[in-house]
Amino acid sequence: MMQPLVSLVAGVVFGLGLAVAEMTNPLKVLDFLDLAGHWDPSLAFVMGGAVLVTLVAFRFVLRRPVPLYGDRFHLPTLTQLDRKLLGGAALFGIGWGLAGYCPGPALATILSGNSETWLFVPAMLVGGALQRWQNRRGEG
Repeated sequence: MMQPLVSLVAGVVFGLGLAVAEMTNPLKVLDFLDLAGHWDPSLAFVMGGAVLVTLVAFRFVLRRPVPLYGDRFHLPTLTQLDRKLLGGAALFGIGWGLAGYCPGPALATILSGNSETWLFVPAMLVGGALQRWQNRRGEG
């Protein structure tokens, strides 16, 4: 019972952080990505803060044999850049640049009444389903 509660609290805190940082505002994100135009560097501080907290916290967290509310750590195992990783990163970046949304902020704003998220989120879910289908097809 504790793990779902901790997950809910973490998700709410994450969503609130996205909202306070205005990462749920696609115009703010697009201004951050517009280096040649009306560039807004404020989200760089948000990302820098997140990276700093992660660098410090991971040193302590990974000293544990297992997470507090899980049976194992889910860390990436890929050690080399491959075509799938680079292609996925490029698609993510293109989508983020076109829409001003990435998955976390889009989900955090799904109930805001913004019609863009009602288009983006289903497209994101279909894209994820197609990727899983493609992976299963390639394995079989």
